[in-house]
Amino acid sequence: MRRTPGVTRWAAWVWKATDVLPGAAPADWKLLRSEGDVSEYHAQTCDVWLYVSDTEAYTHELGTAHPSLYVVLRTPLAAETDTPLEVVQITASPYEAQDYADSGEEIVEKVPMPPAVLAWVRGFVDAHHVEEPFVKRRRDKAGAGKPVNGIGDARISQTSDVYRAPVRLKAVSE
Repeated sequence: MRRTPGVTRWAAWVWKATDVLPGAAPADWKLLRSEGDVSEYHAQTCDVWLYVSDTEAYTHELGTAHPSLYVVLRTPLAAETDTPLEVVQITASPYEAQDYADSGEEIVEKVPMPPAVLAWVRGFVDAHHVEEPFVKRRRDKAGAGKPVNGIGDARISQTSDVYRAPVRLKAVSE
């Protein structure tokens, strides 16, 4: 996580997830480096899980110009901890990241996927992904041509507009 000074009086600091460290030791907001007002922290060590049911999402992410991981962050309750953000999850699925972003409760940051993680995800997709062909749904033709009950007025014999109300005919005087 990178901490930089805020540009408004309402936000003293701006936090941004910038990298993931594969194989890192456990850490709890360990300061990695500091230059002036900018500091970088190793916030937390998380496992990244891959699921066979999500291989389509991983394939989609691997097909992008710059494959990424998504870091899901949450602002903790003030009484619980003194850390600025809590790392909820790191995922390789853009679909799962979108679900977290849609809720509005979490912050989702996109960070570059390291080469070691990229090779691991690619190997997982190669081993488990089964391409499902697109099947267009067809209409059920069993009821085609049969009269539909409840549409229009049965007293109208015209087929032009089944929803038209009947018109009372006037007697024509000769």
